[in-house]
Amino acid sequence: MSPTPFAKTSPHDDSSTPPLRLWPGLVLVALLLGLRFGLPALSAELVPVGFIGGLVAGLLTLVWWLGFSRAPQADRWIAAAVLVGALLVTPSILHPSLSDAMMGLGFYFFGVPTALLALVLSVVATRRLDAGPRRLLTAAAIILGCLGWALVRSAGITGAAESQLTWRWTQTAEQRLLAASEDSGVSTTATSLPGVEKSGAPTEITWAAFRGPGRDGAVHGSSIGADWQAAPPLEVWRRAVGPGWSSFAVAGDLVLTQEQRGDDEIVSAYDLRSGAPVWTHSDAIRFWESNAGAGPRATPTIADGRVYSLGATGRLNVLDLRDGSLVWSRDAAADVGAALDAPGASVEVPMWGFSGSPLVLPGALEERADGEIGEDSLVVVAVGGTLAAYDADGALLWVGSDGGVEAYSSPQRVVLDGVEQILLVGVGGLASFDRAGKLLWRHEWSGAPIVQPAALADGELLLAVDARSGLRRLAVHRDGDQWQADERWTSRGLKPYFNDFVVHEGHAYGFDGRILAAIDLDTGERVWKGGRYGNGQLLLLADQDLLLVLSETGELALVAAHPDGFEELARRPALEGKTWNHPVLVGDTVLVRNDREMAAFRLAGTHG
Repeated sequence: MSPTPFAKTSPHDDSSTPPLRLWPGLVLVALLLGLRFGLPALSAELVPVGFIGGLVAGLLTLVWWLGFSRAPQADRWIAAAVLVGALLVTPSILHPSLSDAMMGLGFYFFGVPTALLALVLSVVATRRLDAGPRRLLTAAAIILGCLGWALVRSAGITGAAESQLTWRWTQTAEQRLLAASEDSGVSTTATSLPGVEKSGAPTEITWAAFRGPGRDGAVHGSSIGADWQAAPPLEVWRRAVGPGWSSFAVAGDLVLTQEQRGDDEIVSAYDLRSGAPVWTHSDAIRFWESNAGAGPRATPTIADGRVYSLGATGRLNVLDLRDGSLVWSRDAAADVGAALDAPGASVEVPMWGFSGSPLVLPGALEERADGEIGEDSLVVVAVGGTLAAYDADGALLWVGSDGGVEAYSSPQRVVLDGVEQILLVGVGGLASFDRAGKLLWRHEWSGAPIVQPAALADGELLLAVDARSGLRRLAVHRDGDQWQADERWTSRGLKPYFNDFVVHEGHAYGFDGRILAAIDLDTGERVWKGGRYGNGQLLLLADQDLLLVLSETGELALVAAHPDGFEELARRPALEGKTWNHPVLVGDTVLVRNDREMAAFRLAGTHG
């Protein structure tokens, strides 16, 4: 009778059995850990290499164990079976932030290295034990190497795809916010907060939409203090906010943003002077994905006494600026899906959620005496890479050609050769439409676009379509009714990902990966690169030749916007935690937020 798998059999019973060949396993598992975790720490561009290299090293480790380790055959196959079983079973008990990460594959990028490390170390540690204890301990080590991941959850990833892990039982910032709201007796889903009086809508719109009125991140007329040693930024207020990657729109003393509060997607208004809540509008919608977390991605737009917002699942709301009351609402994803005859009559929500901020084009009747929005005004939203246009009353006017789903840019108004156009970057490239929805021209360049195109003073355009594409300069011209967009140059000297760039006096400034860079717009050549701010965001203070940078870790910095070289003038902490939201400057007050808090700082030269 043959012995059972866990029978007591000494590894020295057969003196002819060669010793275990352990060194290849130790080398391979060290290589696996170095590739998987070491390379990404050196450079964000090495993250894909680290993932793929780690999987290859893991496969080679398994090949060593099964074919070249000299372990008894029963040991090899029992350990392999336990390894496969543990990797298949563990996802069922993981926190959703790990089990759902990277389309369900995220756990294996963690579990395979730790399980193989447990295998190799346990084989080394138990090699002198009898077969039964040896096999039991090895199996237990492998199982613990997998099941240990059930003790943690992911708070998402950084812009460099580095996972942010924490203990499973710790509260999220959103849970703490909701608990504090319940303890104080304040509702987070009310359409009008108690104690707030309605008043007339602010007439002065100081920051109307995402990245400003031109969607170019440029601030004109600023006069902030640049000497932060003598006069550091003064914190005016700070408060907790629900998760979301929205920026701000500002009208008078009202600050608008979007956030998630439990099961409700919120458009919220705060007081610019104090940060106190003024009103909220909520929809029973929750969007969450494991990499960037919960909440809306787009930024509200303010026009004509109204607030226009697009939620992460495609809900388009138009609200009264005074109190947040609903004027009209549409399911833009369903509208586009029906127009394109999509399966299920709705456009699939992209992985990161719908992220394009609404564009409101004024019409001929905008300046009416009664202050109401003009009948010819146009409300345009991006549903992935496809445009949908509505009139002032919410009637769907037209849907643009299908631009794919995995596109996250916002519609942008430009005037080229005297013709008003609406630009949108889709998965196939850049498309231009007139106000009636007619496609004027298209420039093909495939990618998964996020950042905005930039219009240059001479009527040409700058375009980026993904993290590796770099920038392309396009010359757009027409011959009669025919339009043409020709490539002038493509440069990898500046490669924006989801971090928008700015244009200033013949140069473009932005993030090349996690480092600031500048390129010459005539040639596309890089003129400098320096300053590590992670995957942050920035504003151009055009009149002061300054870049106001908000780093991925929540630091504010001032950088000179000139081509002579990188020069950081000042740097101060502003927020805690991962910060991807665009900052806004209104007068001498900078507004910043991330997925857990927001704050206002005064940047005046004096604080008197």
